Amino acid sequence: MKDNKNVIIDIEHLSKSFGDHQVLKDISLYIRKGEFVTLLGPSGCGKTTLLRMIAGFLQPDEGTIMMEWDSKGGKTEFRDVAGIPPHQRPLNTVFQRYALFPHLDVYDNIAFGLKLQGVPKDEIDTRVRKVLKLVSMSDYEDRDVESLSGGQQQRVAIARAIVNRPKVLLLDEPLAALDLKMRQDMQIELKEMHQKLGITFIYVTHDQSEALTLSDTVVVMNEGKIQQIGTPIDIYNEPVNSFVADFIGESNILNGTMVHDRKVNFIGHDFDCVDEGFGENNPVDVVIRPEDVYLGYELEGAQFSGTVKSCVFKGVHYEMYVDTDSGNELQIQDYDAFEPGRTVQMLIHPDDIQVMKKERVENVINCKVIDETHIEMFGEEFECSAIPGTVESGAPAKARIQFSKVDLMDHEEEGNASGEVWFILYKGNHYHLTVKTESGEYVYVDTNDIWDKGDLVGIKILPEDIIVETADEQEK
Repeated sequence: MKDNKNVIIDIEHLSKSFGDHQVLKDISLYIRKGEFVTLLGPSGCGKTTLLRMIAGFLQPDEGTIMMEWDSKGGKTEFRDVAGIPPHQRPLNTVFQRYALFPHLDVYDNIAFGLKLQGVPKDEIDTRVRKVLKLVSMSDYEDRDVESLSGGQQQRVAIARAIVNRPKVLLLDEPLAALDLKMRQDMQIELKEMHQKLGITFIYVTHDQSEALTLSDTVVVMNEGKIQQIGTPIDIYNEPVNSFVADFIGESNILNGTMVHDRKVNFIGHDFDCVDEGFGENNPVDVVIRPEDVYLGYELEGAQFSGTVKSCVFKGVHYEMYVDTDSGNELQIQDYDAFEPGRTVQMLIHPDDIQVMKKERVENVINCKVIDETHIEMFGEEFECSAIPGTVESGAPAKARIQFSKVDLMDHEEEGNASGEVWFILYKGNHYHLTVKTESGEYVYVDTNDIWDKGDLVGIKILPEDIIVETADEQEK
């Protein structure tokens, strides 16, 4: 719930396009004072565009960005920052490329902005030395910045940003150029800096572990939309959809049926759970984290069994793949190793079962009627079964197609249409694919074939597998 007194940035209905490509789609988000917020998502999801619009480097096509502003007389007010240039906004940005001045030493790099503002020399010295101590660089003020390591340069960039005392610090993947060990060390330091400074941090990354480690609040984005907002624990334990469940950590995402409140069926068995409000006998998605499946050769209270396919040591735990007695494959993590080929018993506690509403149960695609047995779909002509109701050429309609009735072909010309494999989700005994067609629409496919993200494919659908509903039929 939004507490207006505690909000520093309020974003409403923000949209942005570059040419025909819409990068942000009706984004609404508020950020609290002193919060560490991470914008998390895959490349191209819109997170950096959103950060650059907050910073003022890009202007929205639609929507508003309201920001707390210090006005004359010591009072604060909310102001629409549209049209206000970056240097006049009460924030600073740290980029992936630190953009330090190579001809200046560490001290002068940090002091540069204060000198432009005409801050007295004594105050500059006090403030620079204070931030140098904060970023653990007190003995480096006379050093040439090009002689510093990547981690040290990153500290200088942060010091330069915070010396101006911004209300908000924006960080655009600032650790991406560092090696793994340095990145982990800097995560700890960033968290400590945030706690010491008490200002708002807005952080962009595609690294899930980084987001979970640093953040008070995580904003998961995909395809220009916000998928979920929550604490790291909420995002990990209570994902709202299959994309979040798959993107955040490792998951078993399985088809299931909600028998009734607190009872769900998946992998061929009924399980007690804690979820309610999904109705009775409704299809759902079920998420089981690999560490939440208990294994044993003789396990008390075991609910089902399976055969260990593989067992690999991962440093802290063993990662195993187990074929269950229902023919599903589960990824399981355990501190003990279980021998491949052996039969094991398994147990999942009710609290460790996360039930999610299915985003879709079939393809429902907008199309146009051509004649009694043909429609236009994905910008191409498809033959279909006889269309019921009034048939009028050019009339809008909907085509319903089961996921398993869409075939993907190795060569684009072999299909009725073509597209690109956009997203792959393993469901335990098959793959659920999102394919983006050349027309920019999506079609969803259940298959046992192995495809890679980015594969160009033909899309083939048989006439008898396309069920067309005209507007007349939909009104009945």
